[in-house]
Amino acid sequence: MAIDNLKNALPEYAKDLKLNLSSLTRSKELSEQQLWGAMLAAAAATRNAQVLKEIREEAADHLSEEAMNAASMSASIMGMNNVAYRAQEFLPDEYATIRMGLRQNGMAKPGVDKVDFELWNIAVSVINGCGRCTAAHEHTVREEGLKEAQVWEAVKVAATLQGVAQALFIESAK
Repeated sequence: MAIDNLKNALPEYAKDLKLNLSSLTRSKELSEQQLWGAMLAAAAATRNAQVLKEIREEAADHLSEEAMNAASMSASIMGMNNVAYRAQEFLPDEYATIRMGLRQNGMAKPGVDKVDFELWNIAVSVINGCGRCTAAHEHTVREEGLKEAQVWEAVKVAATLQGVAQALFIESAK
């Protein structure tokens, strides 16, 4: 089991991350597709090859090929959008009214339920530190009927996988 590979790679000081990984994989808040899509999109957003490899392997047992592609699209498109929208926050006010001008056609038809894709965008945006995108996608999923607990579960996925990636990075530098 690929999740076990990640847990086994973590040092003792990251015991809480091991426990969080275990509890997240048994989530009752999210559907199987929501959970594993969030896991895969967040794993890609960590930019850690080991985390992405193991999560992708595990996610393949839970997601269709279309959902796997949509989760990867979420990480990729939000990687672009998060940079652009954060830049608008850093630049003078007149930049806030400029049309973004970046193609993001995949967001209109991601190949999975819109609410699932939007939830995955939250996980990626949290890791990438884009408050504007996080809030916009949270608003959309709440309008589509997801509860706060479901949104928070996606945030927990993002936080845990980012922590796992950080611990593995620390260990790789020893």
